[in-house]
Amino acid sequence: MQKHLLKLLDLSREEIHEILDLADQLKYDQKHGIPHDVLKGKTLAMIFSKNSTRTRVSFEVGMFQLGGHALFLSNAVSQISRGEPVQDTARVLSRYCDGIMIRTFEQAEVEGLAKYGTIPVINGLTDFSHPCQVLADLMTIREHKAKLEGLKICYIGDGNNMANSIIVGGLKCGMDVSVACPADYLPHPDVLAFTKTVTDAKFELTQDPMTAAEDADVIFTDVWASMGMEGEAAKRQHDFVGYQVNSELMKVAHGDCMVQHCLPAHRGEEITEEVFEGHANEIFDEAENRLHAQKAVMALLMK
Repeated sequence: MQKHLLKLLDLSREEIHEILDLADQLKYDQKHGIPHDVLKGKTLAMIFSKNSTRTRVSFEVGMFQLGGHALFLSNAVSQISRGEPVQDTARVLSRYCDGIMIRTFEQAEVEGLAKYGTIPVINGLTDFSHPCQVLADLMTIREHKAKLEGLKICYIGDGNNMANSIIVGGLKCGMDVSVACPADYLPHPDVLAFTKTVTDAKFELTQDPMTAAEDADVIFTDVWASMGMEGEAAKRQHDFVGYQVNSELMKVAHGDCMVQHCLPAHRGEEITEEVFEGHANEIFDEAENRLHAQKAVMALLMK
């Protein structure tokens, strides 16, 4: 296992499966009341530059269940918002804590914490990558489908951090990946360059959602305007017309196709109420598995 979890591009297939296998075990332990306080006495600093429900709750609860303690640091209560350099924050927190989780905008901030700190750093979300979410997604797919390799997963919508991480995570696990994005909203160039290095799985990028969804085993989507892009919401609603996960799109996928959404969902925009509620169990299994996947990451990095 790597020293940090900064982005899925850094992990091997074997390391991803190591996380998923431990997540399965920790979920079993938690459901059956089996103690697993492997981080007893350890402390996680949680830095939030973006609002959060699932990330904050799952990491804080996860640290408690692992026997440790989590500290919430928002821009409103820390010196980061007053311009303290990331290298100084990293050095100070390394003297106090055993790990850092950060949810922020720039990937460079996460990389900087890892460069200057001496404790593990976990990316809770950046504009480039959302590795913890996609680890939870992969865990959920494996629970429902009993495998990953050989499945076809499809992403419809903005080529954002979710698209980037789904592409990388899927291909690294031997899954065929198809993505449908408008021409002006493509995944990151570094991720598209990575797809050209993959030899044991197929990647397809198209502007046609129906083409992307054909014979899919899992369909993903996300909001059209992520946090920080609220000013573009009206333009994006126009640009993403036709990129909705709806009953017509589901007809071209496999009959037992799963639907995954990282939440929060804007029902009636990127996904219809009908499709969301029809796949709600899968979507909320996915949300729950943030807890278990992140516990596995913390246990492997911080133990």
